[in-house]
Amino acid sequence: MREWAIKRRERTRHLIELGGLAVKAGLADLIADDRAAIYGALLDCAGRLGGDDHDQVLMLWKRRGKRAFESESEQAR
Repeated sequence: MREWAIKRRERTRHLIELGGLAVKAGLADLIADDRAAIYGALLDCAGRLGGDDHDQVLMLWKRRGKRAFESESEQAR
């Protein structure tokens, strides 16, 4: 397979995974799959990361995400 096709598939997979996170978090259901609202929420998140408390916000989100992944993993057992 050509290199450009491999890179395109990798990018597509990455984008699908990111979209899946919006669904997994319940965001898509909570706002009736409104893409403008999802984009606005993501812009708000990006804006928060642009502030002086970038590291604190990122650490909080990572911790919260890790806990959610771990909880889902335990529930699947």
